[in-house]
Amino acid sequence: MAAAESLAAIVDRALADIGSSADLAVLDEHRVRLLGKKGLLTDQLKTLGALPASERPAAGQRINEAKESIQRALDARRGVLEADKLDRELSAGAIDVSLPGRGEETGSVHPVTKARLRIEAIFKQAGFQVVTGPEIEDDFHNFEALNIPADHPARAMHDTFYFPDGRLLRTHTSPVQIRAMRVLRPPFAVIAPGRVYRLDSDMTHTPMFHQVEGIVVGENVSLANLKAMLTSFVEQYFERPLGIRLRPSYFPFTEPSAEVDIECVFCSGKGCRVCKQTGWLEILGSGMIHPNVLKAVGIDPERWQGYAFGMGIDRVAMLRYDVNDLRLFFENDVRFLKQFP
Repeated sequence: MAAAESLAAIVDRALADIGSSADLAVLDEHRVRLLGKKGLLTDQLKTLGALPASERPAAGQRINEAKESIQRALDARRGVLEADKLDRELSAGAIDVSLPGRGEETGSVHPVTKARLRIEAIFKQAGFQVVTGPEIEDDFHNFEALNIPADHPARAMHDTFYFPDGRLLRTHTSPVQIRAMRVLRPPFAVIAPGRVYRLDSDMTHTPMFHQVEGIVVGENVSLANLKAMLTSFVEQYFERPLGIRLRPSYFPFTEPSAEVDIECVFCSGKGCRVCKQTGWLEILGSGMIHPNVLKAVGIDPERWQGYAFGMGIDRVAMLRYDVNDLRLFFENDVRFLKQFP
């Protein structure tokens, strides 16, 4: 009888402890204390051997019933504590969708893209067609068809990204014009904007940058037409009249060739640090399309003439937005990009 009373006391105390368990860790401590290998109920089972054989079945049944009662209490309390824990976690992570936003900001077009779209719009108004082409090119389209000789520095490994099979990352968008001229029949006017690649990196050069090149092919096309077109473009792009001048230069794919300078957009030609006190800024190269280039694309140079020009989009974007380091365009610093809403 004393053993039965002791077992009943253990069960009553166990149920009280289990019911008052504040968390799962405390509950598990009670489980181990009661039902573990060295637990109180396990100790009760060890006392069976001291009982007479006739009393052992009844005593063993009482101990098993006590274990089952305690196990049910443990399971029930665990269910309650786990539900409470889940409710707390859900409450802590709850989102009040009725609260005002936290200052989300509207994105904007990248300044280089803004410059490209502006350039395209200006030339489209003048009747130019926008064409695109592959960025991985072959030697014919990137060099040979443009009258660039085999020993020209532009072909050097230290200037051009070559692939093992001889192909390369285009160094300008001129090959797009070659592809266009082999398809179109004169007269036509096209511009080719896009990414180009050269082995160069400093404040004014990056290994990847953006160019737009244009060509016009027709009858009686002259340098005067070229200068008139570029003068109109410069005034529309910078939204004010600016002086323009053509300086003799050399490019394999044009003859005659000219570098194009504009009146400094910062000092209006008076001379400043940006223009190195000259009052002029170089923005592009140009010239009359070389007869050899026209022949390479199947156009008769005796009947048709044309002019070509090319400029760095990043360069004119720097001038328009007063940016002093080209690399800022490619670093994706939000503080910088937020200045171009």
